[in-house]
Amino acid sequence: MRSILTISGLVLFTGLTAACLAENVVRITASDAARLVRDGNAVLIDVREPAEWAATGVATPAALLPMNDFKGERKLWRPFLEQHAGKELILYCRSGRRSGLVAQALAAEGWKTRNAGRFQDWVKAGLPTRAP
Repeated sequence: MRSILTISGLVLFTGLTAACLAENVVRITASDAARLVRDGNAVLIDVREPAEWAATGVATPAALLPMNDFKGERKLWRPFLEQHAGKELILYCRSGRRSGLVAQALAAEGWKTRNAGRFQDWVKAGLPTRAP
């Protein structure tokens, strides 16, 4: 019984730690993100999945790099990161959670990252969108 409680506590702690770390990534407004990207100081990344891109569209300057690829083989992420070495990475998703998690993981790898939160924030700011 004690080992089950210990394992349950560890799982809960690990989940909370990941959530807290994602929250520690600096948040940025869509307008500020757009300015940094426009000025060439950062790149914008949409970490949602292809079905989500198709359903809603994407931010015009966004690179489309799904979180599943980041967690997997990084077939798309690896060459993108090599190409953009030295640039700040600004990420967004549907709710801001996945972008925060990926931003935190990238920050742990030495990248400068920020979380732009939700795609809807980009849309509400009147910033340009496109079909994927």
